[in-house]
Amino acid sequence: MGLPWGLLLLALALGRLAATRCPTPCVCDNLRAQVLCLHGNLTAIPEAIPQLTKNLDLRGNSFMVIPVGAFLATPYLTHLDLQHCKVERLEEGAFRGLGRLVYLNLASNGIAFLYQESLDGLSSLQQLILKGNRIEEIQPGAFGHLGSLTVLDLRANALVYLPDMVFQGLQVLRWLRLSHNTLHVLGSEAFAALPALRRLSLDHNELQALPSEALARLDGATWLDLGHNPITYMAEEALAMASLKHLFLDHAALQDVAPDAFTHSPQLRTLDLRENQLQGLPPLAGARRLERVSLVGNPLLCSCLLRPFHRWLARVRVQVEGACAAPLALRGRPLDSLRPPEMRCGRSQPTPSPTMPSEQSRVASSGHCPLGCSCSPDFHHGSCENRDLQEIPQGFPRDTRLLDLRQNAFGTVPPGAFPGLKELVSLHLQSCSIRTLHPGALQGLESLVYLYLTDNHLSTLAATAFKGAPQLAYLDLDRNAFTHLPSHTFQLLPNLISLHLQHNAIGELVDSDLARAGGLRWLYLAGNAIQHIAPTALAPAKMLEKLHLEANHLAEVPTAALQGLPALSELKLSRNPIKRLGDGAFLPVASSLQHLYLDNMGLEWISPGAFAGLGPKIRSLYLESNKMSNIPDMSNFTGLEILNLRDVPFHCDCQLLPLWRWINTLNLHIGATCGSPAEAQGLKVKLSTTFLTCPGWGRGEARGARPDKTKAAGKPSKKKRPGKSPARGFKRSRA
Repeated sequence: MGLPWGLLLLALALGRLAATRCPTPCVCDNLRAQVLCLHGNLTAIPEAIPQLTKNLDLRGNSFMVIPVGAFLATPYLTHLDLQHCKVERLEEGAFRGLGRLVYLNLASNGIAFLYQESLDGLSSLQQLILKGNRIEEIQPGAFGHLGSLTVLDLRANALVYLPDMVFQGLQVLRWLRLSHNTLHVLGSEAFAALPALRRLSLDHNELQALPSEALARLDGATWLDLGHNPITYMAEEALAMASLKHLFLDHAALQDVAPDAFTHSPQLRTLDLRENQLQGLPPLAGARRLERVSLVGNPLLCSCLLRPFHRWLARVRVQVEGACAAPLALRGRPLDSLRPPEMRCGRSQPTPSPTMPSEQSRVASSGHCPLGCSCSPDFHHGSCENRDLQEIPQGFPRDTRLLDLRQNAFGTVPPGAFPGLKELVSLHLQSCSIRTLHPGALQGLESLVYLYLTDNHLSTLAATAFKGAPQLAYLDLDRNAFTHLPSHTFQLLPNLISLHLQHNAIGELVDSDLARAGGLRWLYLAGNAIQHIAPTALAPAKMLEKLHLEANHLAEVPTAALQGLPALSELKLSRNPIKRLGDGAFLPVASSLQHLYLDNMGLEWISPGAFAGLGPKIRSLYLESNKMSNIPDMSNFTGLEILNLRDVPFHCDCQLLPLWRWINTLNLHIGATCGSPAEAQGLKVKLSTTFLTCPGWGRGEARGARPDKTKAAGKPSKKKRPGKSPARGFKRSRA
């Protein structure tokens, strides 16, 4: 009997030891090896997490950076959730030691780059969720250590270009999700390293033509979604995917499809062509196993020209969905109800003759690698990083697409600095002591999409500096010496989507600053010295979706400047000295705004009408670390997913009753605590009993607060009180 009792005592001792290792403000379930640190306003990965933890949930914190070896103390993790944590950078080696991790969720953060070692150490990872970041570029090799990954979710990022072999190493990946980016360029070998891929989602991008070469590498894919892309034409043999069964090309811009477009996709079963501009289709040669075609929402002309397609449908027994738009006599008739004699042609009936787009010619690879640099023919990648170069080297292969010249000492970029690089897509010139970008410096870079000039000494830019690079979409000028926006810079950049000017010395935005920036979607101006924004300064950027103004010197919300921004969905005003919010502060963008950051401002007062117009569309609202003692009624914010009210000194008296009643209806961790009166200080607003003595407290309050009413009347409560200890096996931090 001694041995079992000894083991029992040892187990109890270990259990107590584990229970004490629960960091503030986490909840530790030692039986399930699970730790929850939700919406705790943490700025660093908490220490003292039990070593045997398998499931770690850190959603809703403020980490900014995941440092090297951040999880070395928890080597048994299998599930890690870092959603909504404001993460902007993953240091190389951040996840080393997590060889057992199978699920990693980094959704809804601010990650912009994936470097080669960012995901090192995750050899067992099966699902990686990166949805809703601002990833602009993925370096080849970034996924090279993820040999077990089966699902990769990159939806809703800022990808414009996929280089060759970018997914190398993902040998067992089965589903790749790239929806809701701005992709319009795919390398011909972008998907060459995905032998197990079965499902590819490319919908809601900006592909103007079918990326035939890239897709031809996916021999095993059975499901392809290309909906919501501006593709106008399907050419001969456009799709060569031997295993494809389901193709979605709905809500595109298709005007014509060649008869043999699907000849090399013999397994095709479902073809979804809803909501296009098709007047008809020819018989589809080679699609012998096709079972269903959807043409709903197309302007179908049911004339004699449609008879061949109609006869083909009957012969191969394909189910069709769609109805005639013309002629008038047949309008609204389902296609499968028509008889050939009804489909007639008048004398003036036009005969369609589609123009076949010519095949783009490839520029042959030529040239050698400059002395002291390295060139990768597989990746079309050249690098002279940190070589102490004084001049920009020349002589790179003509098919170079990514050129990394960071950490040199060029000083200037002369005219024509990159001859022969017509295929260059991404150019890195960070930390190169650059003071001047001469007119014509980018001449000939007709495919350039990304230009990184971070950490230089630029204070002015001439518009002619960008002559010859009309496709430039991402311009990064963070940490330079600008005292104002480089006016007229955008005249030669019709495709500019994202502009980074963070951590400069810009003092104001004036009327002409964004002239000709009509396509700009993301403007990052954090960490400047902006005190004033002219009422029409932002007006030219009518498509603006994200505006980051945190850590500036604004003393009030620039309400007038928000006029004319109908697409703005994210506004960051954190860390500005805004003390008061007046009525209608966000009214100009109330119909589109989804994410609003008002944290760490020293905010003292919010007008009852400050949030007028805002409502169900708001998904996240950050108000933490301010000084107000109350907030206005927000009961119409019914779509909230995140509400952060931590470190706000709420005055818990009867005037706060509407807030208490409202937050008791929310299934969110909001962190609101009482700052006064003295007897309530430090208590959770949600659990405070101060409100039980307020007149009318019991009318409409959330379910779950009623049991306290019986206690207030001197009767015993049969229901569990909010403050009761958690269930067995849990330890809640005292914070």
